Amino acid sequence: MFPRLKSRINIILSNTEKSTTDRMQAICDLLRDNVPYYDWVGFYFKNGDREELKLGPYSGEATDHTIIPFGKGICGQVAVSNENFVVPDVAAQDNYIACSITVKSEIVVPLFVNGQNIGQIDIDSNTADPFSEEDERFLEYVNAEVAKIL
Repeated sequence: MFPRLKSRINIILSNTEKSTTDRMQAICDLLRDNVPYYDWVGFYFKNGDREELKLGPYSGEATDHTIIPFGKGICGQVAVSNENFVVPDVAAQDNYIACSITVKSEIVVPLFVNGQNIGQIDIDSNTADPFSEEDERFLEYVNAEVAKIL
């Protein structure tokens, strides 16, 4: 599944007739529509000089979490740690920000441009413990490709 999605991601990102935001939205939609356990897919970005993240393109249910302070929740922790964070069971996390009662697990992978953590891709799943190392490598690939258009 992931190799096929990689080629589709490259096609989306190479379409310079669409805006950066539209291409990122298309990636969110593609991932949510094609990975059965990706129930919410979105990008968060550092909000200017503030120590917070701001929601960018996403696919899934609307969220109240459009601004997340650094250090708060899984996304806020990744903004500080610069490392992937896989949460097999969100109920077991003390510093988890609940977006929906249906979410059981989450994976967040930082997005680097020129060595700087400028944002992240965030995936919520309504399935317990679905994420593997293959998901991590795939999402690192997605972010590396997205970084080329930012």
